Amino acid sequence: MHKQHAVYAPYAFVFLWSTGFIGAKYALPFIEPFTLLAMRFIIALAVLLQLFRYFKPDLKLDRVLRAHLMASGLMVHGAYLGGVFTAVKLGMPAGVIALLVGLQPILTAAVTPVVFHRRIPMLHWIAVALGFIGILLVLIDKASFEGFGTEAVIAGTVALVGITFGTIYQKRVTAGVDVLSVAYYQYIATAIAFTLAALMFEEQVIEWSAQLLMALAWLVFGLSIGAILLLNYLIKLHEAHKTSSLFYLVPPLTAVEAYLLFDEKLSLINMAGMVLVVVAVYLVMKKNSASD
Repeated sequence: MHKQHAVYAPYAFVFLWSTGFIGAKYALPFIEPFTLLAMRFIIALAVLLQLFRYFKPDLKLDRVLRAHLMASGLMVHGAYLGGVFTAVKLGMPAGVIALLVGLQPILTAAVTPVVFHRRIPMLHWIAVALGFIGILLVLIDKASFEGFGTEAVIAGTVALVGITFGTIYQKRVTAGVDVLSVAYYQYIATAIAFTLAALMFEEQVIEWSAQLLMALAWLVFGLSIGAILLLNYLIKLHEAHKTSSLFYLVPPLTAVEAYLLFDEKLSLINMAGMVLVVVAVYLVMKKNSASD
């Protein structure tokens, strides 16, 4: 990606990633989560193969690197998406799961110094705190903690741990690997895992509808192709804790989308939280730009 265009990559990623919760809300009334995710990644693999005809990435990687890519895929896609979609299916509101996985920048900032032997600047810790407070304000009157049980909490925690350690692990093992190659090997492992999970734990009952088809199409092209390729690019471009700060922007943007699509209310305190989140991410990305 040209450096001039790379400036817009974080914003495009945040927008696309934020719509994942919306896509899940539209699709899951008609299909079980593992069945949906298996279909999503099988179709995404087919789309990637078509892209390979034009971009011709190098897929002849050594066996160890392929194994690392597949393992990172099982964390970034398998654990994260499997956890989020399962939690939503088990009754956890989108606001609660967004708040739970919104802890990712905090967890990433805590783990990064140990993994990469780098000191996290104090400005980043301040931004982490501001971002989390902002998320709380965005979701404070939206996150109902009723209607779901321990299983949903466990699923959400799996999602949080998967996306956190998956992005850190991917940063360590994918240096120099083309983003299409990364996605290809990650999607092979993820498609197999979700297919097996669907066969073992679900009945594969699908209620076909136009809403399901549109949601599935968006999850494939908007998320599994657009957002994931951008995420892989950003992981290669930036340090893990700086990339993770972008996830703070996801719950506020999801709240705006829910307001526009589902007529959910936005209060002044919600909007104040959004401002705090934007300031937090700006502080991190400004520091990142200065150090590039």
